[in-house]
Amino acid sequence: MIDQQPMVLEPTPVLAPSTVVSLSDAAASKLRELTKEEANPDVGLRVYVYSGGCSGFRYGMMLEDAPTPEDNVLSVSGIKVYVDGKSIDLLQGSQIDYVDTLMGAGFTVNNPNAVAACGCGSSFRTAEDEGAPKGCSH
Repeated sequence: MIDQQPMVLEPTPVLAPSTVVSLSDAAASKLRELTKEEANPDVGLRVYVYSGGCSGFRYGMMLEDAPTPEDNVLSVSGIKVYVDGKSIDLLQGSQIDYVDTLMGAGFTVNNPNAVAACGCGSSFRTAEDEGAPKGCSH
């Protein structure tokens, strides 16, 4: 008789935050500044991608009180970042930066998956899925 040991299934590894999205020092600093008065410990940055824009996809970001059940919760530079399952592949390897220039200030996404972008700066296209281009709206 062969001694059979119970099979142990290893949990599926969670993606390391740095492989999904990273924050520049400027972005992390600005986010800490924006959330320093928050009493809620679950406040984090929601980053998402949706269909639209002149190149096919657009970025969205906002501060969120808590994650949803569909979110991947990442800790990036000590900041909670919430990314839904549909956006995670499109954001893989991206860096979020904060820029402050004479033309304005705001968060930007440097995405290695984008093969084309348009002049509005918030629309992109990937090699695998060209999306459905629409007109830019500002």
